[in-house]
Amino acid sequence: MRVIRNLPALAAGEGDVPFVIQGYEEVVAADTTWNEHSHPWHELLWNEYGTSTAVVGSQVWCITPTLGLWMPAGQLHSASAVAGTSYRAHFFRHGTRSALPDEPVAVEITPLLRLLLERLGETDLPPRSRAVAEAMVLDVLRPSPRALLVHLPTSALLRPIVDVVRADPADQRTLTGWATALGCSARTITRAFRSETGTSFARWVASVRAQHAVHLLSLGFEVDVVADAVGYRSASAFGAAFRRTTGMTPGRFRAR
Repeated sequence: MRVIRNLPALAAGEGDVPFVIQGYEEVVAADTTWNEHSHPWHELLWNEYGTSTAVVGSQVWCITPTLGLWMPAGQLHSASAVAGTSYRAHFFRHGTRSALPDEPVAVEITPLLRLLLERLGETDLPPRSRAVAEAMVLDVLRPSPRALLVHLPTSALLRPIVDVVRADPADQRTLTGWATALGCSARTITRAFRSETGTSFARWVASVRAQHAVHLLSLGFEVDVVADAVGYRSASAFGAAFRRTTGMTPGRFRAR
């Protein structure tokens, strides 16, 4: 069963809010999808455990316990989460200032940031202590050098590659193999990937595999099963790639 939630599209700063930072948390009981919508406030999305996805145009972001996503006020996006995911959303009043850009960006959920956000959840927190904690949150918010992000090409040339690799991340076809299948040169495909995604074919495939792996691990699949499902020849090779991308080992992520 899948639950569909419909939310409105609101402009940045539309209406006043009585908070600087306000948190919300929920464990979704069923696979859940949110329609394309936008908030009048900025939003920091992250998970206590499990995985969720946000889509902004042709960008697909995967959200985990260590990699959150900053969603600026007024930014249209849709989202989904698998059953059992415990997700957290912290809303920031429009106009608050931090080091984060006015566009979606991955955010490292460090132990310090997590503790500060949890402190803001204390209902009996005195106003002065709340103001100090809010200022510290805004001070430590930083873009992450890592991101579970996939840019989806939309051209007719690359669409067959996108459809096959997203359906089966273990597909082993090389750039040369795809060039033969599509009747063009490898250089043509390389240029198209650079133009449409800003990255190489190999890195794009690795990003798709990382997102799929996170999804399977959150569903409880064993690490070696996931490694095989996303095209790695050994669990150790998969583990190294997964840690480079997420900052966690597959085993640790699966145990959350």
